[in-house]
Amino acid sequence: MRRVRPGTTTSRGGVGSRAAGEERALTSVAAGDRCLVGEPHDLPRLWHVTLSVSGGRAPIAEVRRALEQLAHDHPFLLTSRYAEDHAEIRYWEEARDLHDAAAVALRLWGEHRQTAGLPPWEIVGLEVIDRATYHQRIAAGYGPAPATPVGVHPF
Repeated sequence: MRRVRPGTTTSRGGVGSRAAGEERALTSVAAGDRCLVGEPHDLPRLWHVTLSVSGGRAPIAEVRRALEQLAHDHPFLLTSRYAEDHAEIRYWEEARDLHDAAAVALRLWGEHRQTAGLPPWEIVGLEVIDRATYHQRIAAGYGPAPATPVGVHPF
């Protein structure tokens, strides 16, 4: 079976075929025109991630130091809040779709547990929302206030 590009025919010498050695005419794109090669859903998008973890009590100073190390290793982290037995991490993730963003988020804590010295807590919550939903919530008065300081802070 021979594959055919759209707009050509399967017979040799038919409409859209070229003689041997004949080059296809190139077309240009005018300045300001958008390239529509990929579907919009194939382009990476920004997703706001909130990861909640909890477990047995850990010294508060060690929890803070571990979250600061995680933020240093991965500067995409916006803010972390913590207590002796739980923490919440918020950040932006660039991914093709929600599934990809969630998969990365679900690996974050476990993959960096040793390098950042994170407590052996489990993930107990995950929220992944698109950028438009995040801004809609902020405009409606829900979610963290835009003035929430970036960094690692106690609850």
